[in-house]
Amino acid sequence: MALPFFYERLIPETLSHFTLSEETSKHCTQVLRMKTGDALQLTNGMGRLLRAGIVSEDKRKTVVLIEEKTQIPCASKKINIAISLLKNATRLEWFLEKAAEIGVTGIQPIICSRTEHQRFRHERMNGILIAAMLQSQQVWLPLLHEPVPFNNLVRQSVCSQKLIAHCEADKKQFIHQLSASSDTQILIGPEGDFSPEEIQLALTNHYLPVTLGETRLRTETAGIVAATLLANR
Repeated sequence: MALPFFYERLIPETLSHFTLSEETSKHCTQVLRMKTGDALQLTNGMGRLLRAGIVSEDKRKTVVLIEEKTQIPCASKKINIAISLLKNATRLEWFLEKAAEIGVTGIQPIICSRTEHQRFRHERMNGILIAAMLQSQQVWLPLLHEPVPFNNLVRQSVCSQKLIAHCEADKKQFIHQLSASSDTQILIGPEGDFSPEEIQLALTNHYLPVTLGETRLRTETAGIVAATLLANR
């Protein structure tokens, strides 16, 4: 059975004693009923994986001894999903959870002309990513950015491969027909799609139009389909 797996943003560089955060301490002692001598794993979400053993159990300040550490390289392919905020925040949360499980490296919420809801709870959304990272036994936390206007993003993006998925009846390519890139960003629009002006702005800024299939997808579904196709090129 896999060892319990926890996230600690700040962990020491050396093998030493370390006091877990109150949240992790509580989960260890009160939820999992872990005791002195039990083993666990920690990650900082930046590739660090540590094995540790509990030396002092406490619901607020459990102390562990770090016994082994490993640095796991980041993925060779960076997948960045720029996706419109949604009126129903629960649907965006579902997307974040699944995107983290797939292995997306970056998520950029965007505000488009047809975006209906612009409230964004960064701390809550990042917590969903952390939980999904731990559940899928990964050590790299997707980077979650603050929302930005669509126009600003497309003018400033420096990704080596830039794609836009839209529903207009223009000539578009399938993702698997494109050469794989080490750093890809794909734009996913809101309910009602991108406006014609936004699509044109993206094309002017060297985004390639792509299709995600024959059916019209919800925003969050389109994001997951895009992430899956990009991850498996």
